[in-house]
Amino acid sequence: MFHSYAEEWKISQSFPPGYNTAMAQVRLTTPVDEASIRQLKAGDEVLISGRIFTGRDAVHKYLADGGALPDGVDLAGGIIYHCGPVVVEGEASGKKTYRITAAGPTTSIREEPYQAALIAKFGLRGVIGKGGMGLKTLGACQSEGAVYLHAVGGAAQVYAECILGVEDVYFKEEFGSPEAIWVLQVKDFPCIVTMDSHGGSLHEEVQASSLERLKAAL
Repeated sequence: MFHSYAEEWKISQSFPPGYNTAMAQVRLTTPVDEASIRQLKAGDEVLISGRIFTGRDAVHKYLADGGALPDGVDLAGGIIYHCGPVVVEGEASGKKTYRITAAGPTTSIREEPYQAALIAKFGLRGVIGKGGMGLKTLGACQSEGAVYLHAVGGAAQVYAECILGVEDVYFKEEFGSPEAIWVLQVKDFPCIVTMDSHGGSLHEEVQASSLERLKAAL
């Protein structure tokens, strides 16, 4: 299943002629240390297990503006997922229950004004999303030891199958369900490193190659 995602990424991108798209596959369990992140290179396949945190526009802006993390949320060594999951709420033994039925990535570039600062401030080691991010975030990945992980759009239900359960939810009342921090336990959650801690960015390479091809065609 995961290899089909990797192949989809490679097929859908306009890599330069002769570009080496061979990928290593790495398993990561959160929290992740800097040494493990520094070993990753753009193009590596990653299977993530452990705890991850969702976060979109409202949470990023709140934290960037000086807001505090809720008690019980520690992002050090953690991975944040740009995602507003579809959640079915229930009740069992008098307590609320949550089941994730879809968990696809949202477009990451919206968080570009905030992401670098949050990586540095909270010790994040990974950011999952789609579409890549800008040079500011890439710089933070280099200086702080973090990576950007591309998740495939359109696979929301498949990604939901990698979620073992919901540990907790924060800011649901304040920001609404899609913008809340959902604390998820995942197993073998598949991503591709597209921005690494050494300055490598498949997004920048694809853009540069596309511009060269456009110039040649004009």
